[in-house]
Amino acid sequence: MEYKDYYKILGVSRDATQDEIKRAYRKLARKYHPDVSKEPDAEARFKEINEANEVLKDPEKRAAYDQLGANWKAGQEFHPPPGGEGFYRQEFHFDPEEAAQFSDFFSSIFGGGFAGAAGAERGGRSRSYSMRGRDQTAKLLVSIEDAYHGATRTLHLDVPELDDHGHVVNKRRTLKVRIPKGVTQGQQIRLAGQGAPGIGGGPAGDLYLEVDFQPHPIYRAEGKDIYAALPITPWEAALGASISVPTLGGPVKMKIPPGSQSGRKLRLKGRGLPGKPAGDEYVVLEIVVPPADTEEKKSLWKALAEKMPFNPRAKMGV
Repeated sequence: MEYKDYYKILGVSRDATQDEIKRAYRKLARKYHPDVSKEPDAEARFKEINEANEVLKDPEKRAAYDQLGANWKAGQEFHPPPGGEGFYRQEFHFDPEEAAQFSDFFSSIFGGGFAGAAGAERGGRSRSYSMRGRDQTAKLLVSIEDAYHGATRTLHLDVPELDDHGHVVNKRRTLKVRIPKGVTQGQQIRLAGQGAPGIGGGPAGDLYLEVDFQPHPIYRAEGKDIYAALPITPWEAALGASISVPTLGGPVKMKIPPGSQSGRKLRLKGRGLPGKPAGDEYVVLEIVVPPADTEEKKSLWKALAEKMPFNPRAKMGV
């Protein structure tokens, strides 16, 4: 189905005011009225102009048109949402003769036609139109500590709303958001009815907050599991040790097995993010060599090298 650009038909911009739309329609209607125009396509153009005006003069229908056509691109066919479930609801009562005034494109959006105010008054018919507001998404930056303990945070959002001319404008909103315990990176928190406002009494959409963890100096998360690099000394790695390890729930004692190497991964069961089951914490060992920054320390390293000859590159043949 061909997409009809009603703004282009009337020769106005997409942010045109209602007065600008009215003036453009009157000018074109006089030019292409079939009773006075000598243009060969006057009747078709007049019908097209009336259809565009029927939509753009009504803030509710204009907003519906703007939203449904937002993803259309030149060269592509227009496909409205099947049945409109979850997006908009409308009821129009009209005669077949009145319905024929408009195109298939108009009918696909507005349910098969629109009687017009004059026709509705003459026939005693009524129409009701409402549209559910769009769902919206936003990033929610969360610390790993908040994900572990749970928290309540204040969020400031610029939310689109309709002004008196049917235009979408941004307004600042402040929301209190509860961060549940055990929330994970990329998880969405749904705030029902906090999305874009509905039209014509329609319900508001939902707001989905996508959790994004702040960088942390110690921890990183993979799902509910927490990873932490743990610096240890060469002698702790060689001889083994019992050392204090940081976790989100507080320090715990952990045994370092003798002969451990850098990169060895040790698990602390249930010390990750809360859940059923809870995640684990994985401690990744990182051997840190003390600096030889004095003559005495240099002598100690030389003595160690003499008493404990060792070539870590032997398997490489060098």
